[in-house]
Amino acid sequence: MSTLARSGEVGEEKPANTSILKQPKSVWAVAFASVIAFMGIGLVDPILKPIGEQLHASPSQVSLLFTSYMLVTGVAMLITGVVSSRFGAKKTLLAGLSIIIVFAALAGMSGTVGQIVGFRAGWGLGNALFIATALATIVGAATGGVAKAIILYEAALGVGIATGPLVGGVLGGISWRGPFFGVSVLMAIALVAIVTLLPESPKPTHHTSVLAPFRALRHRGLLTVSVTALLYNYGFFTLLAYTPFPLDMGTYSIGFIFCGWGILLALASVFLAPRLQRRFGTLPMMGLALGLFAADLAVMAVFTEHKPVLIIGTVLAGLFLGVNNTLITEAVMISAPVERATASAAYSFVRFAGGAAAPYLAGKLGESSVGLPFWVGAACTVGAVAVLFVGRHALSHIDEHEPAPHSAEEAQAITVGDE
Repeated sequence: MSTLARSGEVGEEKPANTSILKQPKSVWAVAFASVIAFMGIGLVDPILKPIGEQLHASPSQVSLLFTSYMLVTGVAMLITGVVSSRFGAKKTLLAGLSIIIVFAALAGMSGTVGQIVGFRAGWGLGNALFIATALATIVGAATGGVAKAIILYEAALGVGIATGPLVGGVLGGISWRGPFFGVSVLMAIALVAIVTLLPESPKPTHHTSVLAPFRALRHRGLLTVSVTALLYNYGFFTLLAYTPFPLDMGTYSIGFIFCGWGILLALASVFLAPRLQRRFGTLPMMGLALGLFAADLAVMAVFTEHKPVLIIGTVLAGLFLGVNNTLITEAVMISAPVERATASAAYSFVRFAGGAAAPYLAGKLGESSVGLPFWVGAACTVGAVAVLFVGRHALSHIDEHEPAPHSAEEAQAITVGDE
């Protein structure tokens, strides 16, 4: 969810008066694959408890499904620019899809939690390669201008996040292996579509250095945003990976609850965040959204034994996270005088550390006290607000002027920051 989607000047050409639905088949092929890729974030939520019960694993062991996925995704973000700048968008997309197909199927055939955790790590590599290239591909192939292409991509992202838990719940009701096999089959269909419908991309002329993201973190503004994201991502993935355990409900119920969370997240990202940003400014609304999310987690910590409170708290969190996700991505894009792709890779690498640590630690803490993971998640989110406040002077320029127009080549940077 980027400035691209809101700006009146996106790219060098004015968008044509063409319906957003009138797109080449190649665009729909990549959009479909994007929906499936983003399903992977919440797909396993409804099957966490069944996996633990049937494979005799503790909550902390099962939560490693998230940890391995997020950790590898974060590290892989450092090389996605290097890969795509050398081999081109289509080859990078196909490599990512192929890896997901193989490792999702292997996860479905696993006999132990350890095997699933390992195969989810491979899945994370494929997902990083795919999502870091999908938006740039859609922008390059879409008709009607860059703005409409970005809106189409954002719609795919929102549908994927919202339907992932729902699909996981439906297929998980048959077997916990169902969601893994389902993703593998859907990605295979997407692979065939992209091979058939997407033209070969031109050979890249610019090669990205793998060290560039580390150099970018020397800029205080980017470092502030990245550490803020690391801390709030701990709370984010505590909610996502741990809440199914105290809820202790069936796969269908968990799927519908997190579908509601995803719908609010998508709606807040696309529609609410831009309006609040224009009226109140980026940093104030980021601080407010994070503060409300921390309060939400604290309420869930106090009333962990009450399922209605957990359900309402989970769904409502999508509203706060959706606003913050969009605004913090905006901040990344203009927080440092470096290429947007480089800034976004550095930011994603740091923030995914929080996403990787939270599932395992939350599961471990929950084994001794059911409400403690939510308290720690709330404390980390409050820490994110504190980091944002301390580093606010390095980000004071964000709302002083409109960001420079974006080009299609910069779309990849937005993608990495959004996922």
